[in-house]
Amino acid sequence: MHSKFMSAAQAAQLIQDGDTVGLMGGGGGLMEATHLFEAVQQRFIDTQRPRNLTLMHALGIGDKKTKGMNCFAHEGLVKRVIGGHWVWSPAMQQLALTNKIEAYILPGGVSSQLMREIGAGRPGLISHVGLGTVCDPRHGGGRMNAAAQDDLAEVMHIDGQEYLRYKPFPIHVALVRASAADEDGNISFEHEAANLDAQSLALAARNSGGKVIVQVKERLPKGALKAREVRIPAAWVDAVVVDPHQSTSYAIPFDPAFSGELTGEARAQSEAEDRAREVAASQEAFSERQAVARRAYLELFNTGKARPIINYGVGVPDAVAKLIAARDEQHRIYQTIEHGTYGGTLMDGVLFGYARNASAMLDAATQFDFYGGGGLDIAFLGFGEFDEEGSVNVSRLGGVTVGPGGFIDIAQNAKKVVFCGTLAAKGVQLATGDGQMLVVAQGAVKKLVKKVDQVTFSGPQGLVRQQEVLYLTERASFRLTPQGVELFEIAPGIDLQRDVLDQMDFTPRLAAHIQQMDRAHFLA
Repeated sequence: MHSKFMSAAQAAQLIQDGDTVGLMGGGGGLMEATHLFEAVQQRFIDTQRPRNLTLMHALGIGDKKTKGMNCFAHEGLVKRVIGGHWVWSPAMQQLALTNKIEAYILPGGVSSQLMREIGAGRPGLISHVGLGTVCDPRHGGGRMNAAAQDDLAEVMHIDGQEYLRYKPFPIHVALVRASAADEDGNISFEHEAANLDAQSLALAARNSGGKVIVQVKERLPKGALKAREVRIPAAWVDAVVVDPHQSTSYAIPFDPAFSGELTGEARAQSEAEDRAREVAASQEAFSERQAVARRAYLELFNTGKARPIINYGVGVPDAVAKLIAARDEQHRIYQTIEHGTYGGTLMDGVLFGYARNASAMLDAATQFDFYGGGGLDIAFLGFGEFDEEGSVNVSRLGGVTVGPGGFIDIAQNAKKVVFCGTLAAKGVQLATGDGQMLVVAQGAVKKLVKKVDQVTFSGPQGLVRQQEVLYLTERASFRLTPQGVELFEIAPGIDLQRDVLDQMDFTPRLAAHIQQMDRAHFLA
């Protein structure tokens, strides 16, 4: 029998000019097939092949320097990128900014689910997710630069309701990351920190007539894997590349707490250490970040659910997660992240997407099914800017392609959405910690604008879907109403006209009674 095992350089030879290549990863090295990515890059440097690839990925991939998507950021190597999140690859962002590639975005969940639909031979993904956003062909069609000319979706009606049909296309090569492969090519994920969309991606390539190439850390004898441990069967796999140096993240060689393998006393000890770290982290120098988190925390148990199911985004929402952990209140919520993980201690920064000692790990497509069906009670998300209609932009800032990641799928489907961030940017100087918030310097960039540069969350769609939507800043709190954005709360020490209204590009509705935030939020 011909062995499926080969070197990374040999596997890179399987990619042909013009192929559509599906990639996976979650930033910081999370399930990223780094060895394969580097082999493709080296082949291109040596031979100028392959050329004109289309790349598709659901979440961010890379280290913001040289790894991940940065390996593919070469003129000629790539023609088109359909990316969920771009910030992990400044080099690819630059190619998009200068129109050297066709740049597109899709919601992260839509990408994972679309791969599954492609693999099943269905006519694309039909979903409400993305309506009214940049992914809607009436609002940009996912196009992020002038070089991008196609719409990735079309509007359709079923039983009088609007939907988007995200169009299918063949995946010629899937570059997948996993933990181990047996001699037949059966694949397991047991030491990975997530499942992501590995299974959906492999399915799409297999049934497109393409190649499934899997990078693993170890080669096991035939029969070493139990049937239930196999997440991708050998029948789907064309090539296996062993990288003995494969690590949990770019910074962490291996930690069983991230793969959820600890049980019993070892897990209890690890969880105690995690909590101690969270308590220490909550003692960081007091700032507006903690003030917003404390205010946002109040919304957590105001959902009508005894134990709400929640999601945290990156940025200020990290502080909400840390606050709950520091108060040892994880038992009062069901915590989820879009990567497919439940429970555990969430990481932030370059490790966003990782969780230590998770209670469950699902495939990303299944997690997004849960979100899309309305399973989330509340989501805490950041914002780049928002406008008078309540629409939010996080996907293109300063002309640079950022991408939504799972933001669109989460924000559009949570029953309650709490956007957290600062009211202004660039040069802002604030003084707080004594029970009030004082603005020393206002900041040069207004984040509350007349109309957002790009719609990543649609305020009008939020009203259609009857969501409760809040926008919390360090100076004032706003909510979405049928008449537009309404200001209903102000921080102690803030001058409404000077510090809030004069720093906005639109005039919000003012609540009949504007409340003052609790001074306790602003005590160091």
